[in-house]
Amino acid sequence: TLGRYFPPDTKEKQQLRMTKLCDPPESGLSPFLITLLLAVLLAEYLIGIIANGFITAIHAAEWVQNKAVSTSGRILVFLCISRIALQSFMMLEITISSNSLSFYYEDAVYYTFKISFIFLNFCTLWFAAWLRFFYFVKIANFSYPLFLKLRWKISGLMPWLLWLSVFTSFSHSMFCINICTMYCNNSFPIHSFNSTKKKYFSETNVVSLAFFYNLGIVVPLIMFILAATLLILSLKRHTLHMGSNATGSRDPSMEAHMGAIKATSYFLILYIFNAVALFIYLSNIFDIYSLWNILWQIIMAAYPGSHSILLIQDNPGLRRAWKWLQLRLHLYPKECTL
Repeated sequence: TLGRYFPPDTKEKQQLRMTKLCDPPESGLSPFLITLLLAVLLAEYLIGIIANGFITAIHAAEWVQNKAVSTSGRILVFLCISRIALQSFMMLEITISSNSLSFYYEDAVYYTFKISFIFLNFCTLWFAAWLRFFYFVKIANFSYPLFLKLRWKISGLMPWLLWLSVFTSFSHSMFCINICTMYCNNSFPIHSFNSTKKKYFSETNVVSLAFFYNLGIVVPLIMFILAATLLILSLKRHTLHMGSNATGSRDPSMEAHMGAIKATSYFLILYIFNAVALFIYLSNIFDIYSLWNILWQIIMAAYPGSHSILLIQDNPGLRRAWKWLQLRLHLYPKECTL
């Protein structure tokens, strides 16, 4: 059922697709459970928008005040803006599809949402991978000449790599659209073709579509896993070296290294879970209204907010700004009553 991402061209085929997608008995879920799951999705979107909006605001203020921003801050701005856009589009899509299916399945509306979903998901995967790669290059302790040269040049290369990721994600999403349009057109009976040809064209397009969809997931996933794993190994080796030279007292540097190892491990687990959920969701293994399909959506919706919260906790500057904001929000009602 990969055709659900991009509706057929004719009105008759759209109505056939809508009837198939919106048939309540096929979902097997009660209206209460569907409402509950949608409420969970909306709550996750709101948390993600707030957390990413906070990070964006802090770095944007730094950018305006200092007329410059650090390389890691630039990557975070790209990452958070793409996540805010993604979750805003998903919230809007849920709202429209729940209230006006006829409008939602208009070609322009449907294509806009699905193109945005693919493009912004690929962007967030790439930006998160570049953030982890940048931390790996700057923090890891390797003495290879190529690695040292990369460390020296990475800050200058990163803006170009970020914009290259945007271009790659856009090109990838547009290419997937063309393949998916071919699939949708060939997956309906055409009397001039025999059944063998129809089956061949449909299977070829499904395989091609799945391949190009997942190519946009696998490449940044591999890069993230390699960068995070090598960073953990480097930190672990340095921690063991410090432990062998410790005098018995608590070493703040060792505690900082252990904290970095834990944080990187958490980031790696979250990234893998999100990539696997996106992989399964785009592969259309489950029915659109099945419980498993909605659960994969919940996992994908939870990732941007949870990852951003961990970024706030792991970054001393963001953590201080968050505590200051909480204090101001706590004192604001008291100040208004005075």
